[in-house]
Amino acid sequence: MYTFSSKLKTFSFILIALGIVGIVYGFLSVPKSIEDVEIMMTESLHGGHGEVSTDAHATHDAHAVHNNKDVHADAEHKEHVEHVYHQLLNKPWSALYVACIFFFLLTMGVLAFYAIQIASQAGWSPVLFRVMEGITAYLLPGSIIFFLLLLAASFHIGHNGMFTWMDPEVVKDDKLIQGKTAFLNVPFFLIRAIIFIGVWNLYRHFSRKFTLAQDESSDDSNYKKLFKTSAAFLVFFIVSESIMSWDWIMSVDPHWYSTLFGWYVFASFFVSGITVLTMITIYLKSKGYLPEVNKSHIQDLAKFMFAFSIFWTYLWFSQFMLIWYADIPEEVTYYVTRIEHYNLPFFGMLALNFIFPILILMNADFKRLTWIVIGAGAVILFGHYLDFFNMIMPATVGDQWFIGASEIGSILFFAGLFILVVFTALTKAPLIAKRYPFMEESKHFHY
Repeated sequence: MYTFSSKLKTFSFILIALGIVGIVYGFLSVPKSIEDVEIMMTESLHGGHGEVSTDAHATHDAHAVHNNKDVHADAEHKEHVEHVYHQLLNKPWSALYVACIFFFLLTMGVLAFYAIQIASQAGWSPVLFRVMEGITAYLLPGSIIFFLLLLAASFHIGHNGMFTWMDPEVVKDDKLIQGKTAFLNVPFFLIRAIIFIGVWNLYRHFSRKFTLAQDESSDDSNYKKLFKTSAAFLVFFIVSESIMSWDWIMSVDPHWYSTLFGWYVFASFFVSGITVLTMITIYLKSKGYLPEVNKSHIQDLAKFMFAFSIFWTYLWFSQFMLIWYADIPEEVTYYVTRIEHYNLPFFGMLALNFIFPILILMNADFKRLTWIVIGAGAVILFGHYLDFFNMIMPATVGDQWFIGASEIGSILFFAGLFILVVFTALTKAPLIAKRYPFMEESKHFHY
């Protein structure tokens, strides 16, 4: 049985506490009025240290207003200031949302990987099943917090305006969004979320129940239930994951869409989940647990990290190349915004998620060196957090982004909660299942 060390538990509580402080500070530091934004923009224009960015157009408007020469520019400036004000109000919500959905979905990546291993009757991976079950224990608290954020967005709690299609004032003047209201409406949106989150959690509950029951069973009846349930779950997951990606990520920018987006999001959180699984497995083995796990298991996990990093890159390039080459204004603006205002995180994310894994994990010998795998894993996780950051922030905060207390605090809070929940769950059952049919094959897996 695994014992949750007091040092690691204390570390998780420290992360949670620091995260809460950062999140609260982020919400308290937003401008309280449009006049505050005016002051911040004025300080920025005159070489101050304000955090509000201004472009050339906004600078021109500000000078025109200052000189009282152009009434039209005055109206445009006021509209711009109001827009910036709403973007800054969205910033702490968006930072919280990005971190929350990142940890929630990487847990879903592990759950999907777990179901694939069972449905495919894989012989190499059963020694890792209890680690996977420990990681997926985060699914319930993670999904509850995430659903609360969806409710906050749906009912505009705390000036939360992340999803513009939820604002009737926006919809009444936007014919494109009006054409999507049969799908993009709050009741249907929340119903879909409840169904998806509910079914995912039910599968996690019953799969865990069946594997624990199989330990004490005298036959394989519980394994057969687990196999059938996993196969059915994967069918549901394929459909629900795509719709989820449209709802929770793509709809923050309702004017843009990509038919490849569901697969793209899947590749991002799937490789993140496998990376976390690999890192936790290596950690447990270093502490004297999981003696059955050998270098061949670690190498196979690293192969999945490498393979799905390549798969993610293929999808990223396919989506980017087709949209950029077609040069349709309502499509290409998605990338123009990111290249102009998110240049560093946009191209940095590409380097971290593609170039680095290619250079490090292509070598077969490196996949057996745990310190290299851990290092590569840390880079991959940070890179895919930036991927989610790039998917959400440009549509919600525009060019007003910066890495501050909200972003750092949100990451620390959810990382601490994740560690606390996962490692607590690992203490609840033996780390190796007793009567899983392919367990002996897994224990003697070598190549």
